[in-house]
Amino acid sequence: MENDVTANIGVIGGSGLYELFAPGTADEIDVPTPFGATSSPITVGTMAGKRVAFLTRHGREHSVAPHRINHRANLWALRSLGVRAIVSSSAVGGLHPDYAPGTFVVTDQLIDRTWGRADTFFEDAVQHLSFADPFDPVLRRAAVEAVAGLDVPFRPTGTCVVIQGPRFSTRAESVWLREAGGHTINMTMTPEVPLAAELGIGTVNLSFVTDADAGLAPTEDEAAAEAPVSHAMVMERLARANEVIVRAIGSIVAAVPDDYTPRELVPAAASASVMAVGA
Repeated sequence: MENDVTANIGVIGGSGLYELFAPGTADEIDVPTPFGATSSPITVGTMAGKRVAFLTRHGREHSVAPHRINHRANLWALRSLGVRAIVSSSAVGGLHPDYAPGTFVVTDQLIDRTWGRADTFFEDAVQHLSFADPFDPVLRRAAVEAVAGLDVPFRPTGTCVVIQGPRFSTRAESVWLREAGGHTINMTMTPEVPLAAELGIGTVNLSFVTDADAGLAPTEDEAAAEAPVSHAMVMERLARANEVIVRAIGSIVAAVPDDYTPRELVPAAASASVMAVGA
């Protein structure tokens, strides 16, 4: 597949982020992929002086459940447009008292608790992804510096536990996952991040803590605990924070080095073979 619209940077919008560019300022394209349809059409426009391809993870009407997202199609489509760096946004719950609602987090580690998802492009040929540090160090440094300058509650690191969804956690699960080392909780970072790495795309994640998960996780003081998370609560808080989230994404995009080169976590020839399937 060939397309004359290109971008070096991709932005994947999480819950609540369904548009990135002002109306009439971006090209909208449907990219066919060997893995089926993407979650949404891709819009390509200019952000912080750079060409950016934007895709919303759950679809524009938030109609794609976490366990039904076609991550392989999303990542393949972005790579086919020339994307080598992805800035992803995520809504997360807080599992730790230092990660309270309203906090921005540049995630650095993952604990994968999902199951049954298409989590590799290499189903017939073995490729072992080197994944000790899931998020690209160069992009993370750029993001930490960018977000630190925004005067928002901020954590430069955080371990995200990725659960299957679409249900939220029980109280016992929240406490268990915190004790396992989790700082935040989410339903979509895997397999999105490892799939990007298999295609030679570096990723950095900006999370916004919307809630205290099951209500007990951020504090041992039950009287001070928030109400358990609900979808309505998450969406309402994301709507209020939307302008700041977009501004933070723009700051990270601006900070991506012009000469950025992603790590090679599987052989480049293997990544190329995946992209050649739909050529």
